[in-house]
Amino acid sequence: MTDTTQSARPEEIWILGAGGRIGSAVTANLAAQGLKPVLVGRESGGDRLRKTAADLGSRVVIANGVDSIAAEITRQRPAVVFNGIGNYAETAPVIARACMPGGRYLDLAADLTAVPRLLDLGQEAEQAGSTLVTGSGFGVLATEAVVIKLCEDRPAPAAVRVDALASVSLSAGVVGAAFAASMIDMFATGGRRYADGRMVTSRLGADLHNLTLPDGQQAKSAGAPTAELLAAHRASHAPSVTVTTGMAPTSRAVRAVAPLVGKLLSVEPLRRFALSQMAKAKMKETPAPRRHSWGHAVVTWADGTRREGWLRADDGMAYTASVAASVAARLARGEGRPGAYTPGALFGADLAEQAGGQFLLHDTTGPSRRGPVVD
Repeated sequence: MTDTTQSARPEEIWILGAGGRIGSAVTANLAAQGLKPVLVGRESGGDRLRKTAADLGSRVVIANGVDSIAAEITRQRPAVVFNGIGNYAETAPVIARACMPGGRYLDLAADLTAVPRLLDLGQEAEQAGSTLVTGSGFGVLATEAVVIKLCEDRPAPAAVRVDALASVSLSAGVVGAAFAASMIDMFATGGRRYADGRMVTSRLGADLHNLTLPDGQQAKSAGAPTAELLAAHRASHAPSVTVTTGMAPTSRAVRAVAPLVGKLLSVEPLRRFALSQMAKAKMKETPAPRRHSWGHAVVTWADGTRREGWLRADDGMAYTASVAASVAARLARGEGRPGAYTPGALFGADLAEQAGGQFLLHDTTGPSRRGPVVD
């Protein structure tokens, strides 16, 4: 079912999940650029979407479920589709294929299941003349952009390390299925790294570090299976790549039981049960833990040369919305090229600055500003 109060236009940008925190922020960002995004959501939230759309002079598409959304995309042929509904491993291929031929697609995936699955559609997208962009948020771009900057005009390095340190304020409410799924899948997947050019398994929570940030604040991070790893490897071609994130477990107790928890959560009935319970859990309103969000990378070459860099952004959610809106607007203007990409690979490191980030780069031959935790 769809609201067809206004015929679809080829320049339309559809916002899937427009009623959510990120979707509404992307909508507002695009509207501030003079664009009129089309709000896509379920009938249950239709009245709220219609009110927002009326304020924007835009319209609403009502579609209940991924298959219904894909059918409407195929029928109405919007220019750009932003997928903010989550569960990207399942939803992204269906919706991205519905955008073909000719349409453009972006999402916020940042895990090692959904992102490779979308990138695997690259040849299909090229043949269809479509552009697909995955990881269009703080997750992926904040560290990918730093690696691109550090590796500019240089040969492939020997090793790369990236650290993703989003600082996010939380609103009171339930955890939600998307966030719950990302946390459960992190435990079920376990750690990953690149060694000798191959992705290999590692312990979840490995490489525990305390980092001293450029503004003097402290943050902990540890290894986890995030798509920053894949993006850093593709950007640098380094045979050795490691990634840590502030989202990974850093306490000794949780890291100790993580392998057992991961095995249990890999059993599908247990995963479904855990997902249903976690998604309903209540969250308190919580301020952001730090003034800024940070993407960090250290790149080392075989001759001992080492470069270190940071990307500073504000609240991680707000930055994610800004990145997604920047990518969507550029795709709507016909920028990019057919295929499937991470955002930095398609638009370059400057995209991170366009979205509101600031680079801090320097060469170093001494110790890094981060120090390992003795544990």
